[in-house]
Amino acid sequence: MTTGVGGAGVVAAGVPFVASFAPSERAKAVGAPVTASIAGLREEKLMTVEWRGKPVWILRRSPAQLESLQSQELHALLVDPLSHRAEQQPPYASNPYRSIRPEIGVYVAICTHLGCIPTYRPDVNAPDLRPRWPGGFFCPCHGSYFDLAARVYRNVPAPTNLVVPPYRFVSDAVIEIGVDPKST
Repeated sequence: MTTGVGGAGVVAAGVPFVASFAPSERAKAVGAPVTASIAGLREEKLMTVEWRGKPVWILRRSPAQLESLQSQELHALLVDPLSHRAEQQPPYASNPYRSIRPEIGVYVAICTHLGCIPTYRPDVNAPDLRPRWPGGFFCPCHGSYFDLAARVYRNVPAPTNLVVPPYRFVSDAVIEIGVDPKST
């Protein structure tokens, strides 16, 4: 009888201990996918959502912006214009737009140099930026430049392009960040 009561006591004490190994609701939410509506996102506008504690940009590019991304002159200025570094984007975003749909770009908004948050500078030929600036992102912390596909320019502190997180289109107007299209 003593053994049975002792065994029951061990089980009663062990259940909360074992249950504490399960992640908390907060921990589960940190890694959870995030859904965003892009229905009201106009051309050349940017919205920011949070995923895994990081800011993620969703950019709707205009036809003129898409055309600028094809420029051979621009490609000569970029470190990785064809997005060959596999760790920087999922395979479905290894294209000149670094996106599933050319007009919608999705990027983690953290500079690959020291983790600052770049600013969106769509203004073409901005006098305070590079000569013949086509629009893109500028990191004011240390002067790194990225084009509208978040590809890094040569000879700046940032070594690599901004990261494209896994994402999919739930519908024409809804994006889910944190889930690959083929995983559903």
